[in-house]
Amino acid sequence: MQQIKILLKTVMIFLVVTSSGILQSQILSEWDRAEMRDEILADRFNNLLPKLMDDTNIDMWLVISREYNEDPVMRTMLPARWLNARRRTILVFYRDKAANTIEKLAVARYDVGDNITSAWDKEKQPDQWQRLVEIIKERNPEKIAINFSKHFGIADGIVKTDYEELMEALPDALDAKVVSAEKLAIAWIETRTQKEMELYNTLVAITHNIIDEAFSSKVIKPGTTTTDDVVWWMRQKVTDLGLETWFHPTVDIQRSSEALKSHIYSFTKGDKNKVILPGDLLHCDFGITYITLNTDCQQHAYVLKKGETKVPEYLAEAFAKGNRVQDIFTSNFVAGKTGNEILLKSLSEGKAEGLRPSIYTHPLGTYGHSSGTTLGMWDSQGGVPVNGDYPLHVNTVYAIELNNTAFIEEWDKDVRIMLEEAGFFGENGFRYVNKRQEAIKPIQTN
Repeated sequence: MQQIKILLKTVMIFLVVTSSGILQSQILSEWDRAEMRDEILADRFNNLLPKLMDDTNIDMWLVISREYNEDPVMRTMLPARWLNARRRTILVFYRDKAANTIEKLAVARYDVGDNITSAWDKEKQPDQWQRLVEIIKERNPEKIAINFSKHFGIADGIVKTDYEELMEALPDALDAKVVSAEKLAIAWIETRTQKEMELYNTLVAITHNIIDEAFSSKVIKPGTTTTDDVVWWMRQKVTDLGLETWFHPTVDIQRSSEALKSHIYSFTKGDKNKVILPGDLLHCDFGITYITLNTDCQQHAYVLKKGETKVPEYLAEAFAKGNRVQDIFTSNFVAGKTGNEILLKSLSEGKAEGLRPSIYTHPLGTYGHSSGTTLGMWDSQGGVPVNGDYPLHVNTVYAIELNNTAFIEEWDKDVRIMLEEAGFFGENGFRYVNKRQEAIKPIQTN
């Protein structure tokens, strides 16, 4: 029944596109969003977390934070009605594999939503750390995992003060049981459930539809509209829909009369307040946040010149080469292969076909630049140390971010097709969460 309930709510937010754009009524109310978030979280705690703890061979996991200085992992565990931790919040997850049980406890004065039960009566035990020690001794775990990691920032959430006070409180006999929760924390952050993927499909559809509207004659008037006008239109649209964006969007231009700039130009300086003209090849980078998930999308549009009725064939062919790089890359997704292995194989195969690819794909989910398998960085095309050696796991989502450079005779210069789409890797292989761009969007000039 619960699965049907969340599916019905997901169906409610499928987009209806009209002449006035995306109907705000199709976005869930704050109350319904909270209900959906808590349903997803309960499913993750009860059905996903026990498996992840077994897979990483950890039977006790401590997540510790103080208010307004939350561990990135704890942020993903708080219920919808908890916007922050309260005072110092200590979460304890204990997995008894033999009994097939999992305890979800809070060494805090309150239950943490409906999923995590308070296990601290301050009147009986005034010292919060000593109450934690009591809980640990009662269960006698083989390992006590905490969130510290040298190379994965999201898994490095325990702060110096909390770490020192924890270690001071623990009896010496328990010190040897303390281990890094790095693999478990990454698995928790990167693994998506069926319920989340039902929501993700809609989230990507919202993203695509905002881009469609931004890259249209409704918003863009050649000779008048600037790149900043489009950027701030997108920001305002997100706000008007009651959503959020996790990074400031960018819009940049390639045109026949100007030299090709580095692909990171739009992420640093960008084409700020540049007037859009007929014949421009536009590119955007845009993503939104909704019910704990994030999107990250790059697409292209072309401003038709007077007399043109479609995107010029030479640009369409260049775009198709960008799609081909995507196909080569995602066909190499194999569970257990490292990001570096997939990156190098894909680059080699692309170059063998005469392409000029660059791949810099990152995990995507509860964070935009999330934890998990890193598949290249723009300045590390030979492989990414450590993070690129992390193996690919199923039930994970990635921003399939890459580009291909192609020489255009008609412009007598290179053009760079820069693409990014959310993609899911599961038991049945790779698929885009909700399709991908397969043709440049034409923008009418009159």
